[in-house]
Order: sequence, then structure tokens, then C-alpha cells
Amino acid sequence: MLFLMMVPGLAYLLINNYLPMFGVIIAFKDINYTVGILESEWVGFKNFEFLFQNSSAWIITRNTILYNLAFIIINTVLAIGVAILLNEVKHRFFSRFYQGVLLVPFLISMVIVAYITLAFLDVENGYINFNLQMFGLEPISWYYESKYWPYILPIVNMWKSVGYGTVLFLAAIIGVDDEYYEAAILDGANKWQQIKHITIPLIMPTITIITILNIGRIFYSDFGLFYQVPLNSGPLQPTTDVIDTFVYRGLMTLGDIGMSSAAGLYQSIVGFILVLVTNYIVRKKDKDQALF
Repeated sequence: MLFLMMVPGLAYLLINNYLPMFGVIIAFKDINYTVGILESEWVGFKNFEFLFQNSSAWIITRNTILYNLAFIIINTVLAIGVAILLNEVKHRFFSRFYQGVLLVPFLISMVIVAYITLAFLDVENGYINFNLQMFGLEPISWYYESKYWPYILPIVNMWKSVGYGTVLFLAAIIGVDDEYYEAAILDGANKWQQIKHITIPLIMPTITIITILNIGRIFYSDFGLFYQVPLNSGPLQPTTDVIDTFVYRGLMTLGDIGMSSAAGLYQSIVGFILVLVTNYIVRKKDKDQALF
């Protein structure tokens, strides 16, 4: 009966995750819609040349890796910090029921902070530019100059992602037995020592797994963030263009589905290798915290 109960999940996994892998062949063909995928001309690695031989290849690769590294570090640190803060507030003032209520106001406050930030940075009526003009200085075009976007994009991503990460780490922290903290208090440990020697070590497996999975997607980007927020502005592309947006524009301009598939395959293979390497490093240090 247990094997029969597995059938729906396995069927979904097969249909949704494995059958589409047949499409990998598209990356090595010059697709001709009149004859179909199988009969289209085999071009080998020619579709990959568009990605690697283009003059922008270094820029989009650099942007993709550096932005994602910044997102992983900033979002993980902030999410852990907020989760610990919420847990401490719960211990001091609230029951677990009200912890969820407290989390909702936190998420709402993140939205409010985002809108306030946008109001401060508004080019024409923002608070900062308003004061600059009062002193006879030129206003700053925050959204029209590429040099400011390496700071704007992490802030927007942080606003979008920290809340979700907080929920994950908060769930891990709640699972820590209170007896550990009670024993630490009896031994004279202060709050910082409890966090350093109990909370962080006990949620480290969760931190490790989430980090490994994020590293596996380091060659992927949040398409909405990098395409919709800068509005696909040409002058901003030196600091906002990543592999996903570059491939999308190429697909829309050239209509070359083979090139797009080659880029997707390249991202998947590199991500898979990074997961294996990262997991190997973690396993060498502490096999109990490795993903597999």
C-alpha cells in the first residue's frame, strides 16, 4: 500500500521533471518548425557560441555571479538576524501564537519601508533631491545612472526575500528545545552566548542546506528584478544585465530558441556542478550538515 501511495508523486515527478529533459536536444539543433525537433539540423555546440563569444559575455557573467553572491550573503544574514530577534521577542513578551501575528506586522513594515525609500529617492520630488536643490546643488538621477544600481538592486531583492527567509529560519529556531537555553542560563550564559553557542549551531544544518541550494542557482537570476525594475533600460545594462535578461533579449530579437536552450542548459550544468562541489566541501568539514 505504501508503494501504491507513492505512485501519484512519482508520476508527477516523471511528467514534470524528467520527460521535459528530452528538450535538452534543442540546445544542439537549429530548430526548423516545419520539420520538427527530431528532423532539425544538428549543429553541435554552435548555439553556445552566441553566449560565450559575444562581447558582453564577461559583463553578464560577472553581474550574475556577483549579484547572486551579494543576495545570498545579505539575505541570509538579515533573515537569520530577524528570525532570532522575533524568537527573542516571543520568549520575552509573547506566546507562540502571537509570534505569527508579530511576523505579519514585520512583513507589512518591510513594504512601508520600501515605499518610504522610493519616496526619498524620487528623482523629481524625493526628499534627498529636494534638499539638494534647496542648497543649489544638482539633483541625483538615482534611476537613470548605472552606477547606483549595484546598490538599488540588492535593496529591492532584500525587501522581497528577507521575509521568506525569516520564516524558514524562524521555523528552525522554534524547533530548538528550550532545555538547552535553560541549562545555559544556569551556567551563567548571557543572551549573546546563547545565540552564539546554541541557536546558530543548532540551525546550522538549515543554513547550510539553504546556502547550498542558493549556490546551485547562482547562474540564474530573478528575471522580474533585473528586467522589470530597470525597465530594460539600455544605459543601465552595464550594471543590470545578467544572463537571463541577455538571453531573453536575444530570443526576442533573433527568435533563436536553440540559443536560448543552450544558455539554459549551461546554467543548469554549472549549477549542478556547484551544488556537488559545495556539498563535497561541507561534507569534508562536517558530513552531518551536508545535503547528501
